[in-house]
Amino acid sequence: MKKISMIFISAILALGASVCSADAQNIQMFSVDNSKGAINAKSIEKAFNEGGDIVVDVNNDMNSIFSKRYGFVHHKSYNLAIFRSDKSILKLIKKYPSIGLITPLSMSIYSDDAKKTINISTLSLAGMARITKIPATDPDLKEYAASVDAALHRALPNGKYITVNHNTKPSGNLVTEFTMELELEKGTTYADAKDSFEDEFEGELGPVGFLIPKKYDLQEDLLKENSNEDYDFFDTYSIIRFNAIFPVSKNHPDAGAYAPFSLSIYKKKDEDSMHISFPSISNWVTDLDIKEEKTVKAVRETHEKIKKILTGMTE
Repeated sequence: MKKISMIFISAILALGASVCSADAQNIQMFSVDNSKGAINAKSIEKAFNEGGDIVVDVNNDMNSIFSKRYGFVHHKSYNLAIFRSDKSILKLIKKYPSIGLITPLSMSIYSDDAKKTINISTLSLAGMARITKIPATDPDLKEYAASVDAALHRALPNGKYITVNHNTKPSGNLVTEFTMELELEKGTTYADAKDSFEDEFEGELGPVGFLIPKKYDLQEDLLKENSNEDYDFFDTYSIIRFNAIFPVSKNHPDAGAYAPFSLSIYKKKDEDSMHISFPSISNWVTDLDIKEEKTVKAVRETHEKIKKILTGMTE
């Protein structure tokens, strides 16, 4: 227990110090030798869940999907997973509704055949702070990042962080945001209005290639149970588009720290408007230093497709 406690303390101190640097990396990559093949995506999921504060909700074998859809794969193994810490979300959502932008968090789990390693990429503390605009010094955000760090160490014993040198300056807005005033018809509630909006939104996603691995009703399943009555509703989506992540993952497998991406829809009780936002997908191009023309096009198309849907629904 003392060793684990020291890991947590060291992690918090190291993470807090790292974000003071102007070039603090937004993605972190944790790696370990796996030449014996003892570690896989399922064992990593089990280790994440064993800590009690992190829950992996979805852990998809993307190679199975890619091989059927495209006829080939880029890596020996490639999984995309989503996870969350309800404890941290509860603390942060009282102060920062922007925590919905990383609820859930995502990660890629992949093999490097040449180095015989297995690797996990997630957002770093700097990356979490950057997207949400929550101060990196916030103790609850630091605790969330430390929980992720502890989960990584459980999942990959003897693992270590490897050097990442991605661009840290966005090319545009980090977050794409929309606001929509809700006018209730007689006999309806704000929850009814939200459900109607989301039904239409979900119906628009499928035809242009988006899928929803998971949807969260934070108000009903988390906030209400913990006596938080600040919101009329607070939903988040985990969303993915295979035609973007497949080409990106070829040369940038750590893109799983961004994909699936999260989209939040919420309304505070003291406001009349609903807020919708998601991390701008177009920034993958600069964040990951994507050079391939077709891949850049796929990423930008993905951003524009969901932006167009939401623009049309909120105008």
